[in-house]
Amino acid sequence: MNVMWRALLIHLQARLRMRRGQTLHPTAVGTIRLTTLPTDIDVLMHMNNGRYLSLFDLGRWDLLLRTGLWEAMRARGWYAVVSSETVTFRKSLQLWQRFDVESRFIGHDDRGLYMEHRAVVAGEVYARVIVRARMLTKAGGHVTLEELFAATGRPADLPEIEPWLHEWAAASRLPSTKKPAPSIWS
Repeated sequence: MNVMWRALLIHLQARLRMRRGQTLHPTAVGTIRLTTLPTDIDVLMHMNNGRYLSLFDLGRWDLLLRTGLWEAMRARGWYAVVSSETVTFRKSLQLWQRFDVESRFIGHDDRGLYMEHRAVVAGEVYARVIVRARMLTKAGGHVTLEELFAATGRPADLPEIEPWLHEWAAASRLPSTKKPAPSIWS
């Protein structure tokens, strides 16, 4: 629940930044500043590995709001869900340590949008996550990239995703929700 308070604060800060003209181009890097709180710490007295993903969600909110994508999604009854993500840890964040969450769209394929989030201290990357998200409609079904770009415009400088991301997405994909996915250990 404590991340909900942070989410509300990030939402309000993003709105304030937008009013001040601090919007973001869809390919720009968005940055928010956070502090490792006691509720983020595990028994080893550093940031819990699962907490990183929750805090990177806050960077995603800031990015969606400040690029204008959130308003386009809300107006059309769309929402984004994470379909897969991978995280790599390099250094531990300690209690009360200040860090930046840097977030950026890094491309797309025929099934989703890719984002990268980094936990950064004094310009040094402590952790990085790659996220693949799908756009869905509240009425059911998914939003095609053609629909998304028709609503938001396709940035001319949106990069092609790196080949390893295609391989990762294919290797980590689970069956469709319309197909069985039994839990059988081999």
